[in-house]
Amino acid sequence: MLAYLRRRILQAIPTFFGVTFVAFMLILSAPGDPVALITFNPQASDTGSAERLRRQLGLDQPALVQYVYWLAGNDWAQVDSNGDGTLDSPGTRLGLLRGDLGNSLKHRRPVSELFMERVPATLLLTMSALVLGYGLGIVLGMLAAINQGNIIDQIIRVISVIGNAVPQFWLGLLLIIIFSIQLDLLPMSGMRSISSRGDFDILETLRHMILPVFVLSLNTIAYVSRFTRAELLEVLGQDYIRTARAKGLPRNRVWWRHAIRNALLPVATFLGPAIGTLLSGAVIVEQVFSWPGLGQLTINAVFQRDYPLVMGSIVVASIMFITGVLLSDVLYAVLDPRIRLR
Repeated sequence: MLAYLRRRILQAIPTFFGVTFVAFMLILSAPGDPVALITFNPQASDTGSAERLRRQLGLDQPALVQYVYWLAGNDWAQVDSNGDGTLDSPGTRLGLLRGDLGNSLKHRRPVSELFMERVPATLLLTMSALVLGYGLGIVLGMLAAINQGNIIDQIIRVISVIGNAVPQFWLGLLLIIIFSIQLDLLPMSGMRSISSRGDFDILETLRHMILPVFVLSLNTIAYVSRFTRAELLEVLGQDYIRTARAKGLPRNRVWWRHAIRNALLPVATFLGPAIGTLLSGAVIVEQVFSWPGLGQLTINAVFQRDYPLVMGSIVVASIMFITGVLLSDVLYAVLDPRIRLR
């Protein structure tokens, strides 16, 4: 097991750096000038002050040099610190390899500080959606398999198709119109009401979570329910299930001890990819519901051409996705003793 983990981690390292390199080049190739957005002047690129600011930020360097500075820092190289066109002092960046994600061009603050302010809200949203998605998805998949061919099975299958087909932004806006504007039952945005004062109120936060968590988890519910149904029906056709029934074992014992337990093993392998899917979905859902998390911060950073902030978001998402995939492999081996990781 340990040898397998070491090998997979070593394989993940070039994957991670490949993702960061491609993303960095794509970001620099995107249209728009961050200096114009920082100075609130669309014509700023033609002025001398804009060129001075661009040199101070290092945006005048070739793309490959900018990537090396972002990755390894620039404290070992001479840079133009005052924007006068001459290399006058060593840089101050430490680089990703030393835990420095850089400073936000827009907020003028360390990216890591901005993330620490937003990570709790995103984790609360995504983990809640993951628990709801897996829990409800497994239950619906089991009900569909138990009632194969009847009306319950058909309804659940229709729900799974709709859950995969409906765009999250459209569903979010529709639910806001119905439950927040028309019925006035649930808050439409944010993590707490504007009028709230004082300490954290868990009941108020739960009310604000209902709509975004449901929208974010719907795709997971649909996928897990469909996959659970298919796996459970396949397991029910195995020889050991027929043998258990032939021995006269109670129906509940056949289902819970033999069928469901083995059918859920492949479902566990989708835990890792589900984390990545929820993170990508959170970017849209947080923007629709004005949820103060990493997704909303990332969307704003993209529109503001805030390169360090966008790259920091990509780093976090890549690490979580790679970790999730590795967790799925290990979890499958732990749950099924027949699997040996070498």
